[in-house]
Amino acid sequence: MSRATSEPVRVGVVGGGYIGTTVGELFRRDPRSTPAALADVDARTRREAGETLRIPEASRYEAYAAMLDAEPLDAVLVGTPHTLHYEMVAAALDRDLHVLCDKPLTTDLGRARDLADRAETTDRVLMVGYQRHLNPAFQRARERWHGGESEGGDAALSPDYLSAEITQNWLPQFEGTWRTDPDRSGGGNLYDTGSHLVDAVLWTTGLSPAWVDAEMAFADDERRVDRRAILTVGFENGATGTIAVHSEAPCVREHVRVWDEAGAVYLDGRQWEARELSTVESDGATVVPFVDSETVRNKAEAFLDCVATGERPPATARDALAVTALTEAAYESARTGARVDVEPD
Repeated sequence: MSRATSEPVRVGVVGGGYIGTTVGELFRRDPRSTPAALADVDARTRREAGETLRIPEASRYEAYAAMLDAEPLDAVLVGTPHTLHYEMVAAALDRDLHVLCDKPLTTDLGRARDLADRAETTDRVLMVGYQRHLNPAFQRARERWHGGESEGGDAALSPDYLSAEITQNWLPQFEGTWRTDPDRSGGGNLYDTGSHLVDAVLWTTGLSPAWVDAEMAFADDERRVDRRAILTVGFENGATGTIAVHSEAPCVREHVRVWDEAGAVYLDGRQWEARELSTVESDGATVVPFVDSETVRNKAEAFLDCVATGERPPATARDALAVTALTEAAYESARTGARVDVEPD
């Protein structure tokens, strides 16, 4: 940054919808940062979000590029429809800015690879909004297969079977919005709420998908917007599992079950509440370990920590690349009826 490090990080918010206002408000409440500018193509959204985040009218823009060129920013929050993420993240990195991007990072595998490579060759922070990386239950579960090391390690256990599912009244709730427009969302709920579930499975276990055989029920004649998706996944270590997304349920429920030679880890969630962690021991006994929820960081706090210290983001572009690779392969499999290899690198 060109400004003194003691000054608040000036954040430009791209997209004044849910992510822009909720995460933007986290930046506003953190004394280390301030939402300094806003860009949104819709005048009403721009006005309402600007008022919510207390951004002066002179710093509200219709075009995000105009905001990036005119405002003395340090970082950008990208909270726009999924298919727009790549160009906005790339534009911010081109201007030497830190970026917090909502999930998914991109809906195109080649572009995901590009951003993952760029993130690893710059001193700017590129963090993706997969919040389960900040959830202590998922963090604790991850330690089982990563030896307690943030970068992995010589884990004694390796998952051999898993099942994961999430239900939501997604299609009735979002029908007619950008989320069910595949030109803006990239697909259906597998690319929306389902993206969190795919990420949770891959990041928590550390498994790398080798192939996917997917079945989907689509809400559109073009077979682009999934209303139900069932992914059978084979992993490089020989493990297999299923990942299911049901988008016409009356409520949100999330269940992740991961088995290894010593037992299993269960992660359960109701609505968007904190996840419950339990383990199944080799003798069949169920144990509920202590999970410390007092030190949980929100997305803005974690991002600002990374900007200040240079630490690795909780959810990286490389993590997001793995999600895009499996998701794109799953859509291809569902449309062709064939098993598809997953090749993220």
